[in-house]
Amino acid sequence: MTEKRKQLLEKSEIERSLTRLAHEMTERLPSIDDIVLIGIRTRGEFIATRLAKALKKISGNNIPTGFLDVTFYRDDFRERLIQPQVKGTEVSFSLDGKTVILTDDVLFTGRTIRAALDEIMDFGRPATVALAVLVDRGHREMPIKADFVGKNIPTSDAEHVLVRLEEVDGEDAVYLVKYD
Repeated sequence: MTEKRKQLLEKSEIERSLTRLAHEMTERLPSIDDIVLIGIRTRGEFIATRLAKALKKISGNNIPTGFLDVTFYRDDFRERLIQPQVKGTEVSFSLDGKTVILTDDVLFTGRTIRAALDEIMDFGRPATVALAVLVDRGHREMPIKADFVGKNIPTSDAEHVLVRLEEVDGEDAVYLVKYD
């Protein structure tokens, strides 16, 4: 099986998308004072961290940022035969009454987001939850829609969107991958 990669976004385009998302958040949300960012591990945590920096630059506010590991909340957990790589959840602040912005790299079927919503509710009762993703590739299996999207990339079932971030992968890029 051969892999064909096409680069869709480079470092500057990812940075521009995240800056735009931060501006959209400050414009559309009622108050920047009540928001918290929760990134879904692995790449969603770095999206959240970068958004927090961008929001601080725009508003001057330090935005509380936490991270979720949704491994044990997934509905397909028992179907996966591999040993899960559990990285742990880090939420050291109250979510009660807050606007939680859940962040991830790619929105696909919606199952990861559903798992994250279940886990968030174990931490309290937010006033509202919004979803920010770097890439929305379509193919939803659940009624979930992102509130803030960096880039919509329509894909086929035979394609995969690969997000690479400097903190994990040594580069910032988004690729469309096809297997023959």
